[in-house]
Amino acid sequence: MPVVTAYISLGSNLDAPVQQVLSAVEEIAGIENTELIATSRLYRSDPVGPGDQEDYINAVVGVHTKLAPLQLLDAIQDIENAHGRKRIVRWGSRTLDLDLLLYGEETINNERLIVPHKEMHWRNFVLRPLADITPNLILPTGQNLQKLLQTIGDEGLSAIADIPLPEPA
Repeated sequence: MPVVTAYISLGSNLDAPVQQVLSAVEEIAGIENTELIATSRLYRSDPVGPGDQEDYINAVVGVHTKLAPLQLLDAIQDIENAHGRKRIVRWGSRTLDLDLLLYGEETINNERLIVPHKEMHWRNFVLRPLADITPNLILPTGQNLQKLLQTIGDEGLSAIADIPLPEPA
C-alpha cells in the first residue's frame, strides 16, 4: 500500500477535554503503519448540537499512513472507544470525537465513511486547525480552504495552545 497523507479532526467536551485531545494525539501517533506529521493548535469552540453543552476543545492532525481508509477509520474508532465514546445523541457531548476528514485526494462515499468529511466545509473548528497545518489546501472537491474560511469566519472559536509533536517511540 502506498503512503497517503490523511487528516483527522479531534474534539472533546467531557472529562478533561484538553487532556482527552492531547492523549488522542499521542495514540494516533502510535497507530501501526502510520506516522504523525503535523498537529494544529488547540482551539476552544462553541458547542454545536442539542442541549446545554460545555465548550469543545478541537484540533486537527496530519498523518502519513499505509492503512486503507477503512483500516484507518477502524483505528481511530478504537481510540474513541478506549476514551469511552458513546454514540447516543447526534452532536451531543462526548469524551472524544475523531473524524477522518481527508484521505489523500480520494473521494469516498460508502455506508461507513464519507471523505471529504461531509460537514467540514461549514465548521470553522475543523477548517481553522486544518489551515494551521496545510494552509494552501485545495480539497478534492476543488474548494479552496482559505476561501471557505473567509466565508464562514472564526466566530465562537479561539486558539488556546500549541500542540507539540510527540517524541518518536
